[in-house]
Amino acid sequence: MNSKYIGQIKVLILDDEIDFTNEIKDYLQNSGFIPFSANTTEEGYAILSKHDIDLLILDVRLPRANGLDVLRDVKSLYPNIEVIMVSAHGDMDTVIQSVRLGAFDYMRKPLRYIDIQIAIERTQKYLQMQRRLSQIEEKYSLITTDIESKIGRHCIGKSPQIIKIYELAKKASQYSDINVLITGESGTGKEVFARLIHYMSEQKGNYFGAVNCSAISESLIESEFFGHKKGSFTGAISDKKGLFEVCNEGTLFLDEIADMPFNLQSKILRAVEERTITRVGDTKPIQTKFRLISATNCDLQKMVNEHKFRLDLLHRLNTLHIHIPPLRERTEDIGPLLIDFTEEFSKKINKPIQYIADEVFEVLGKYSFPGNIRELRNLAERAIILSNGKSLEVSDLPLLFNYSSPGRKEYTGVNLNVNEVDIIRKALEECEYNQVIAAEVLGISRYALIRRMRKYGIYVIKKDSGNL
Repeated sequence: MNSKYIGQIKVLILDDEIDFTNEIKDYLQNSGFIPFSANTTEEGYAILSKHDIDLLILDVRLPRANGLDVLRDVKSLYPNIEVIMVSAHGDMDTVIQSVRLGAFDYMRKPLRYIDIQIAIERTQKYLQMQRRLSQIEEKYSLITTDIESKIGRHCIGKSPQIIKIYELAKKASQYSDINVLITGESGTGKEVFARLIHYMSEQKGNYFGAVNCSAISESLIESEFFGHKKGSFTGAISDKKGLFEVCNEGTLFLDEIADMPFNLQSKILRAVEERTITRVGDTKPIQTKFRLISATNCDLQKMVNEHKFRLDLLHRLNTLHIHIPPLRERTEDIGPLLIDFTEEFSKKINKPIQYIADEVFEVLGKYSFPGNIRELRNLAERAIILSNGKSLEVSDLPLLFNYSSPGRKEYTGVNLNVNEVDIIRKALEECEYNQVIAAEVLGISRYALIRRMRKYGIYVIKKDSGNL
């Protein structure tokens, strides 16, 4: 047996014969396993509760207990444990019942070491396969969690508006057959909320297709949405599925829906109403069940009045309407977003930023952010690149802010407050931002240090939570 894998398996021998359990235990230990032994069910259950047992060698006949009953309990309480039943009085009925209750194998006493080795090797291969499947499932779970985390990270905020929008998105995710229209200025995060709806829904494991309606050539847009048959037009060298078909059981996100050509809107309407499409050059209808989310920064009602957008399509798209206000109307979200972006980019470019000057928040709170969250994100990345230390200062912001505090004099070498700020920051930096050690270096208490940090607007980003 390969010792690389043997030591990973924990085996429990539960048998009322002490000599038998000791003998098997010694053999397993010498073979590289991690063995445990018990001679009563009470001892066996105690070991099972304390250790992650992989394999149980279980006698059919036990004092004051039936091995088959123990097998049933073990498979119920610890379904991942594989069980090999052993007995000196085996009969076919017992074998069949053992298998039905979940036993992996059955052996008769007296046992030979070679029989034990073969049985455990057989079980070991199965255990390794199960572990591999568990690792794959765990990896997929982590990937899914990571995706959901990344999707939701820029929904961060504490404003009443963003909390209400999040609740609407959560409700929308519960109904796969309703159409959602998301409106808002460019950069407010419309696609982020569309993805959030998808990943909070039961369809999160299926395809999310995002398409910018203004980015597709008008000559190809029908093929992109409905697909085409081979030879249906010049360049159609093979059959192709369209977005409506690809997003079956998933989500189709139509960004910039206002740019949809007017002559195609009637076909889009029919596909949305009937959930049936026909490929270009084909006559066979195809059923497809997709969640539809649309987004725009235009006034669709105004476009309807100007005969640039179909009223019936607007009504069909607008089953549930979510409007995302611009960042200038929810300035309380700027701080949490800035902290989140700072953590993201400081890790990305390997340039740790430990605190953000209070003046940075003051300046950003007064800015109109015409580019909304997208502009704030770019601003944070640029500021981190420009920063010279482990903090973000007003001087790291773009020149367009042109900010100076009213009544504030320029820093000078005799300014007591400025010197104190510099000393505190230097102490924090040299102590790797451990406030307890920094306070000892400065000769003050930790609470005194915290009071001064608050006074001068020195904030430390906690690596574990991302809060200030």
